Amino acid sequence: MKRYAVIGAGPSGLAAARALQQRGIRIDGYEASSGVGGLWDIDNPRSTMYESAHLISSRTTTEFSEFPMRSEVDYPGHRVLKRYFDAYADEFALRELFRFDTRVTGLHPHHDGGWMLHAEGQDARRYDGVILANGTLAEPNVPAFAGSFSGEIMHTSAYKRAQQLTGRRVLIIGAGNSGCDIAVDAVHHAASVDMSVRRGYYFVPRYLLGRPSDTLNQGRPLPARIKQFVDTRVLRAFTGDPVRFGFPKPDYRIYESHPIVNTLILNHLGQGDLRIRADVDRFDGRTVHFRDGSSGDYDLVLLATGYTLDYPFVDREHLHWRKASPNLFLNVFPPSFNGLYVMGMIEASGIGWQGRFEQARLLAAYLAADEQTASAFRARVTGRPWPDTTGGYRYLGLDRMSYYVNKDAYRTALRAELRTLEG
Repeated sequence: MKRYAVIGAGPSGLAAARALQQRGIRIDGYEASSGVGGLWDIDNPRSTMYESAHLISSRTTTEFSEFPMRSEVDYPGHRVLKRYFDAYADEFALRELFRFDTRVTGLHPHHDGGWMLHAEGQDARRYDGVILANGTLAEPNVPAFAGSFSGEIMHTSAYKRAQQLTGRRVLIIGAGNSGCDIAVDAVHHAASVDMSVRRGYYFVPRYLLGRPSDTLNQGRPLPARIKQFVDTRVLRAFTGDPVRFGFPKPDYRIYESHPIVNTLILNHLGQGDLRIRADVDRFDGRTVHFRDGSSGDYDLVLLATGYTLDYPFVDREHLHWRKASPNLFLNVFPPSFNGLYVMGMIEASGIGWQGRFEQARLLAAYLAADEQTASAFRARVTGRPWPDTTGGYRYLGLDRMSYYVNKDAYRTALRAELRTLEG
């Protein structure tokens, strides 16, 4: 009987384990940390979580459908989510499928097919296939800057609590969701807070009309251009124009990059608690020079510059990398069908963990299919254009957007492939 390995016990790894379990497929799971939860376990050495972190999508659009959260909070914090993943793993007996405190160090093709998996503390083992679910938010993206900074430079992955900022002059470079969260923390502890940005952003409130904003218009997706037209005007009405707070005007339409689900930062800008600076030109000791000719002195530069995809245990050729990310059918299947599969390599507003589980259901259906059905699936993948999962949105050509999808278009494509596999 075939056996597969799952690397990672975060949300995507648990989703994969659950879907394969439902099909009766044998797996061994590997997790470098001591428990489940992935980055949501702040005590996991690889976690990039910080104390003030909460979901940026609401609970009901994020949870696994078969296992609702035992919480009435709309946007739970990381400790609630860690308990949720513990309960999920216990409910479906997933924990016993994993080997914890076991870091995978290498994957190599076996001469008779399948993959040899090397992990710390055990002999190499052969598997018929390996599912990579080690997450997308663990390897910091650290850009290079001209000059040198004599203060401290820290990536947000190393930020855990606001006390790290107490009494310091802080410059945050980048304004993603984590950067804005940390900026809000900083205004209560730091001596001063500046934020350097190179482009404009759209800011989405967590609540509209008294409800979590991502629960509105569920199940009735509008065409891209109509939704952009409508939502841009709704945001202007509810949050105003971020340009008046110092942000550059976006040179793209809403949803063509991930929006910022944090309007508290606009409140603090309006109160003068922090200020927006231009893109960085160079460092000079404790002084940072900006591209608009201004400068400022700082004790700490905090890089909110995101993450890069990282599958360090397998050569890139096996995942068909194309620039910043692997080129995979529906972000799961290498077109060579070499026995490697990826779970969780998707970013999308509102796709939640159920979207990851639907990925896993498709993979499980493929692995459980008879050879004729599986062969027909492979022929369809390699013999026709892949489905358009953009939903009509023209995403920015950034590295972090290279595996971005529209949740409705993506889930529609997943379900169509699943129906075909299941006949």
